[in-house]
Amino acid sequence: MDTLTLLLEGFATALQPIYLLYALLGVMLGTAVGVLPGIGPAMTVALLLPITYALEPTAAFIVFAGIYYGGMYGGSTTSILLNTPGESASIVTALEGNKMARAGRGAAALATAAIGSFVAGTIATVLLTLLAPTIARLAVGLGPADYFALMVIAFLTVGALLGDSLWRGMVSLSLGLFIGLIGVDTLTGQSRFTFGVPQLGDGIDVVIVAVGLFALGEALYVGSRLRNGEIPLIPITRGWRTWMRRSDWARSWRPWLRGTAIGFPIGTIPAGGADVATFLSYASERSLAKPEYKQQFGRGAIEGVAGPEAANNAAAAGVLVPLLTLGIPTSATAAIIISAFQSYGLQPGPRLFDTQPALVWALIASLYIGNILLLVLNLPLVGMWVKLLQIPRPYLYAGILAFAGLGAYAANFTVFDIGVILVLGVLGFFMRRQGFPIAPLVVGAILGPMAEEQLRKAMQIGQGDPAYLVHSPFAIVAYGLMILIVVLALWLKRRRARYEAQLPPVDTVAIAALDEEIESHQPHPQQDRGRLSTQITPIQRRSADPPEGPGTGSDG
Repeated sequence: MDTLTLLLEGFATALQPIYLLYALLGVMLGTAVGVLPGIGPAMTVALLLPITYALEPTAAFIVFAGIYYGGMYGGSTTSILLNTPGESASIVTALEGNKMARAGRGAAALATAAIGSFVAGTIATVLLTLLAPTIARLAVGLGPADYFALMVIAFLTVGALLGDSLWRGMVSLSLGLFIGLIGVDTLTGQSRFTFGVPQLGDGIDVVIVAVGLFALGEALYVGSRLRNGEIPLIPITRGWRTWMRRSDWARSWRPWLRGTAIGFPIGTIPAGGADVATFLSYASERSLAKPEYKQQFGRGAIEGVAGPEAANNAAAAGVLVPLLTLGIPTSATAAIIISAFQSYGLQPGPRLFDTQPALVWALIASLYIGNILLLVLNLPLVGMWVKLLQIPRPYLYAGILAFAGLGAYAANFTVFDIGVILVLGVLGFFMRRQGFPIAPLVVGAILGPMAEEQLRKAMQIGQGDPAYLVHSPFAIVAYGLMILIVVLALWLKRRRARYEAQLPPVDTVAIAALDEEIESHQPHPQQDRGRLSTQITPIQRRSADPPEGPGTGSDG
């Protein structure tokens, strides 16, 4: 059966009223999550994992897909209106988009971000549709040694490259492997790393790991940096139909396409995720801009919003290619989605297309539908999403903590799991404080047991000879590609660091002086303070002068 027929069958499933309702619910949750500063798609999917146990797999993954795409869309609102990027992939959008908002062009910035996200998401989903079945067919013939090679690639690249330093990434990965191996060894029946606690005999549920590290850890970290006072929000006054002028369209469509071409391939490989793609897109637009527009960069160039936002969403779709075809996550959110598959007894990989074709193609079809729903939600209803920014942070994170506790209890209905997420939440808090990335830990916890199983199978087939691990042409090519990926990713990170260094530093003294001047000269000081003040975030400090930051990783 060809790809087009399977896709049409997927649309026949996804267009059923109940699944359309689930898709709408997912994109609304994802957009709301993206708008709220400091809450990413990974945290939301982790929080909803226990709640969706009552749903059938197709409905649950349609919701997760909507959250994933919606979170990428909604993040631009926070970056443009608050100058507060919710994750590292939105730093560039904040740089140019907030300057446009301060100049009275916030509506155009929001519009080009939403339309660019739609264009990039649609093109990238088409590429996913075309590439995924081919890759899955090629991967069906892989043996245990080949799969172990893929696991090694995921460990080394994701573990080493998602953080700001090599050793921090490897420490985080090692902690994840340790957590993943807790429990009873299936081969020998011996307890491993249980410390005499009977409740650890079955291991730590991946849902518990995700909720503790992402939800509880992030809430504790944000709470430790919570600032009092209202958020200086730049209002949007004009109607959405007049947001973009003809010149804005002419300056945006090429960056949309270039951002898609940059973001999708970077998303398919473990080379740094969407944040690297956005910085590369920004660098490309800055170098390719016409002379009369080049001087606007750093002061509100619309190309600096259109290109990176397209790259961000294209990378998000690219992440799904290795996730669905090989079972390899290249982002934190992808790692959480893999745990969602496992909670339903499914294993992402090449055989998923053969064993669960209805689910896979309904999921892919829902991505097309979700993109259309997101465009409808993000243009006319942006005023509603902006109101979410006024929720007080203490109330917001108190709700997150409550959902985290309920989700941990719902996983196995034991009070012991609540204590486990507390320990993991404190671990996540200190990791963020010290700049250790969270994503490698989650990847290690999920892929660790899988890698151990494939390694044991390979060694049994090879009768204990380690050379068997590199006997097949695929394994040799995979390890060679791993070296190339590491070199490429290090080069990309070097370029990203160079452009991060060019971002203007945040001058708190100048901001304070500006506020005093506004208060003394303006008739409505509070309104003007809201327009001109800048909220300084940990991510912006890292952007201006990058020591090793909180390290929450990117979602793409």
